[in-house]
Amino acid sequence: MVGPMTRRALLGTSAATLALAPWKMNSAWAADQNKDTELREAARAIPLVSDCDVIVCGGGPAGIAAAISAARSGAKVRLFECHGCLGGVWTSGMLSFVIDAAKPGLNAEITAKLDALGAKMTDYRKSDDSHYVYDVEGMKYLLETLFDELKIDYVYHSRVVAVEKDSSNRVRAIVTESKSGREAWAAPVFIDTTGDGDVGALAGCQWQFGEDKTCPCQPMSLMGIIAADTAALAEYDTAQTSANKDRLREEMLRAGVEPSYAKPTLWNFGHGVAAVMINHEYGVEPFDAAQVTRATVNARRELYHITQALKKTGGMWENIRLVATAEQIGVRDGRRIQGRYEVSVNDVIAGIRHDDAICRSHFSVDVHAATQEQNRKAAYGSKGVKAKPFDIPLRALIAAEVDGLLMAGRCISGDFFAHASYRVTGNAVAMGEAAGVAAALSAQKQMLPHQLPWIAVATQLETVRNQADNNALLAASR
Repeated sequence: MVGPMTRRALLGTSAATLALAPWKMNSAWAADQNKDTELREAARAIPLVSDCDVIVCGGGPAGIAAAISAARSGAKVRLFECHGCLGGVWTSGMLSFVIDAAKPGLNAEITAKLDALGAKMTDYRKSDDSHYVYDVEGMKYLLETLFDELKIDYVYHSRVVAVEKDSSNRVRAIVTESKSGREAWAAPVFIDTTGDGDVGALAGCQWQFGEDKTCPCQPMSLMGIIAADTAALAEYDTAQTSANKDRLREEMLRAGVEPSYAKPTLWNFGHGVAAVMINHEYGVEPFDAAQVTRATVNARRELYHITQALKKTGGMWENIRLVATAEQIGVRDGRRIQGRYEVSVNDVIAGIRHDDAICRSHFSVDVHAATQEQNRKAAYGSKGVKAKPFDIPLRALIAAEVDGLLMAGRCISGDFFAHASYRVTGNAVAMGEAAGVAAALSAQKQMLPHQLPWIAVATQLETVRNQADNNALLAASR
């Protein structure tokens, strides 16, 4: 007869059993998982909110302009942004440089208000504010102040993950994911200002990417903020002369490192602080999270290695250090959603005009090298396309294959070469203004964006831009 187990023996047996159990369970789990190639989610109800007129997806330059213009046109607006501030590439991307901004309306208002805040630095190569350097934190403060004054609802750290359409192929709602879980949001009109055309793609729209079917695309760049001796930053400030790009590269080569971008750029803020763009990440698809992750890590390491190498040369670089890198890598090439008009290279060459023009691009065709080898020969160029100032029509901002969806910014309907001109942020703001006005009118008149009379859009767009111009004059007079 076996006698009763002692307490110590019982504990020992239990411990052994517990130690063995996870191994058996994990082995069974792994074997079971190896049989599966997909996971099917159970159907579930998602809270649906329907309390606004216009939903803007993405808070970059195009998105903030769309939201502000829609609100100033009388619409109740909600905006979703996946990062922790408004401004997109301006702020979480630390771009620090606005291009092709000499346009009436919100462009002028933002420029003047940054200047009034002491957050706009002069670009010595331009006297008309078409290009200028700005302080990133000042831009964040300004944009959030404008949104709060207009009572625009905005939610950070939220990404659009699904689009719901009704039986007539009209966008009915979007679904977001955040710390609050999965939520659905309905509105009469939606604007895709995600940069990469995420909403259009989720809605089933056709889209293009890169130069052709083999997709050679423009590289990404991660911005950084450096601190260094004032004399060094002043001497290599590329805002003063583009020749400083070559001189800065020579300094890096002297330090024993070759930058992946052959035209490294430094924008001096003064007081020993500057923004730098000194890297290229080639062949990255912006809608592939793994690729973007690796590109971000590679770029951040390059920024660190270059600044450390310069530091070791001593002299004017003795005190250089990398202070910060951007929250998001800068994307030049993303999805271009098919619209009711495609802006083409022929438009750029001809300097085309449209009756429904919402803005005019004055920037050159700017194609950055697609490979490191090409970069060594020419970091960027026009690929022989001589650009004339050309119009962007409202039709290029209206999705062709679904109703109730507008686009603004990089993801509008255009080909590779036209996009290489209009993608700069001054144009994104102007496009956002028009999309916001059209969305507000669409909601108010209960008409789809493509059904709106052009005269109604043009009249309201002029009103909104005149209001912004007056705000700019007021800011400048203070």
